[in-house]
Parts: sequence; structure tokens; C-alpha cells
Amino acid sequence: MDAAKAEGVLLRLMGAVAFHIHCPKFSYMQEMLGRTFTDIDFASYKKETERINTLFAGLGYQYDVRVRTLFGSRLVFYDTSGTGGHCDVFLDKLEFCHDIDFKARLEVDYPTIPLAELLLEKMQIVKLNEKDAIDTIMLFREHPIGGSDDDTINADHLAQLTASDWGLWKTFTTNLENVRKTTQTLEKLSEEDKVDVTSKITALRDRIDKEPKTRGWKFRSQIGEKRKWYRDVDELIRE
Repeated sequence: MDAAKAEGVLLRLMGAVAFHIHCPKFSYMQEMLGRTFTDIDFASYKKETERINTLFAGLGYQYDVRVRTLFGSRLVFYDTSGTGGHCDVFLDKLEFCHDIDFKARLEVDYPTIPLAELLLEKMQIVKLNEKDAIDTIMLFREHPIGGSDDDTINADHLAQLTASDWGLWKTFTTNLENVRKTTQTLEKLSEEDKVDVTSKITALRDRIDKEPKTRGWKFRSQIGEKRKWYRDVDELIRE
């Protein structure tokens, strides 16, 4: 991130490392609950691609052409120093179970993507696993729910996004309840942790429910689960 800033390359952290950095008070939860780091994820814009390639090459990383061929909005760089680590850079948007558009959002926060997008990154996963739930619990524990991006989980932004996309709303709200349940089952969490997280989940869900839904949302809601509302994602993309 220091190297990117020095070169004027727009790059923002996402993934587990971003959660760790943006939750300094409660980052201990990842280790306490057995959460490990496997790679480093970043977000940027496609217009930065050439400068990103130059940046990572200068830092000793090797570009994986195969991944760019398969997934046009994703760059992968492998550390050539022998550590076996790699970095993923997602361009313009995250394309997993649902699309998360980064347009005009990456400038909002530093050094990570905004808190709302950090939450979306997890809540758009149809098959949410425990490590994703742990990151989400930590995020809720650290930050308030509100109507801005100022060190706050922007409920207004999330409500607007889910009010125009029934599929995203379905996955997002289902996962909020999954995280609520996981919070209650993790024995290492204190009662204060559980009460705080669940109250914030309730507050966010209430804000989402109050947002007027678009005509497209209402039409798609009538079809419901009769038609698939998400994209199947190969495990390679989430490795």
C-alpha cells in the first residue's frame, strides 16, 4: 500500500487483511476464533491495470496471465521470493455470487474499501462459511451502523443497493440471519459481544426493510426462489 501510494496507484485492501486493519480494537477475534490469512486481496479500477502490473513487478511479484484470461476483472500476482503467497486485485467490481460495483466508491476510504463494501463482500456469498462469519462479526463489533461512510457501516447505501436487486437482498438478508445464529454458537464470544453484534444486525435489517423497493425488485420478488437468483462461483475464485 505504501508503494502504491508513492506511485500514485489507486489500490485498496479488501478481504480478511482489510477486516483486520479496519478493526484494530477487535482484530484479536480472528486469531481467537481460528481465522487465518491465506492471501492478500485488493480492489482497483481497470484504468489502473498497467500501473498495477508495473507496481507488482517492481515488488517481485509474477503476473498470472491465465487468471486474467479466465476472469477479465481479476489480476493475480504470485510472490517470487519463495513464500508461496499471492495477491488478488479485483478491477471495477467484485464478480462472485453477486456483482459488487466499486464505481466511485474506492476513493471513500483508505487503505481499505469502505466498510459497506467490506460487509457486502461477505454478505453476497451464498454459501457463507465460518471464516466469513468471523470477519463479519468482528466488523459489526468494531463499528456502528449509520447513514455515512465515516468509520461507520453505511446502512443507507446498503439499503439502497438491496432495494433495487431482489437477488442481492435475498442473499444479504439470509446471511445476516446466518451471522446472527453463528454469533450465538461461538463459545469464545462474550455475552457483550453477542448482544452488541445481534443488535447491530437487527438495526441494519430494520433499515433495509424500511427502504422503498423498486418496481424491478417487486417483480423479481414474485418469482422468488423458483428461479435462481445468484451466480455459482468456482472455488478457484475464492481460494
